[in-house]
Amino acid sequence: MTLPWPANWSELFDKERPLILEIGFGNGDYLMHLARSNPDHNVIGIEIANKSMEKAERKIAASGLLNVRAIHGRGETVLHHLFEPASIEQIHVNYPDPWFKTRHAGRRLIQRDTLDAIVSRLEPQGMFYLGTDILDYAEMAHDLLLETPGLTNQQDTPWSDTMSGRIVTKYEEKGYREGRPGHFFVYQRNDRPAPDVSVMKELAMPHVVLSSPLSPEAMLDQFDKMTHHAPGDIHIVYLEAFMDHRRRALLFEIKMQEPTIDQHFCLTLTPRDDGDYTLIFTSIGNPRPTLGMHIATGHLGDWLASLHPEARIVSRKVRE
Repeated sequence: MTLPWPANWSELFDKERPLILEIGFGNGDYLMHLARSNPDHNVIGIEIANKSMEKAERKIAASGLLNVRAIHGRGETVLHHLFEPASIEQIHVNYPDPWFKTRHAGRRLIQRDTLDAIVSRLEPQGMFYLGTDILDYAEMAHDLLLETPGLTNQQDTPWSDTMSGRIVTKYEEKGYREGRPGHFFVYQRNDRPAPDVSVMKELAMPHVVLSSPLSPEAMLDQFDKMTHHAPGDIHIVYLEAFMDHRRRALLFEIKMQEPTIDQHFCLTLTPRDDGDYTLIFTSIGNPRPTLGMHIATGHLGDWLASLHPEARIVSRKVRE
């Protein structure tokens, strides 16, 4: 099922309880541990890998536990879109991908924007737990946490190498065998004001109406892969265009990156009864109408209109 933004968690579980979130649950062992050791909480696990999702869902089904759910998505997406401010009692991040290469460092989960969202989503006195076996990652996280006034370190040192009450996961055990001990952070939400990180909700469906003397086949002949970089760190790649001969419609395959969500979706240019065309996104891939989606629709509409001097935009319902 596709969750609304923000999600109604009481509808997803059998009853309303305080929320615990784990971002990146791997094979699900720690997620199941959280659910079993916190029967009076609803436990939500977030994971981007399909194989990990399948493993966790099998474990949840076999356990019979009603207080745990596995959600497919990115941590940034979940924090910014699914949770209201001050709604989570605990947030756990275990062994996030370190993204070693310098050019990939921007993909790391623990960054300024993510920590601001974590502070915003934690309840008063809520807890944030982070574990990593990469020393460079621990040092980076420590520097960022020092600059996060809404969180207070609950340990006498920046991090500890052991944590009581914590199970050792399969991945964690492998790290110990290979000489990589865990580094564990424990921080609590304090009384300092939280950053203003609003819940990012869906916009209305974008669409463009185009008048053009060109046929869909003629438009397709002029298409080539192109990219568009928009303000707000939005990156759009128009990958392919395909002809639907039955409907004489064009299907455009698009990949898009926004700061809080990545999407792979399609826009369709369909002939109208009045001779114009409508450009609108399809249901393939369950796309969400975000600002980036609006920009992608408007930009593609403008490109299609540029293909012929008599072509023009009749109407556009897009957020610029």
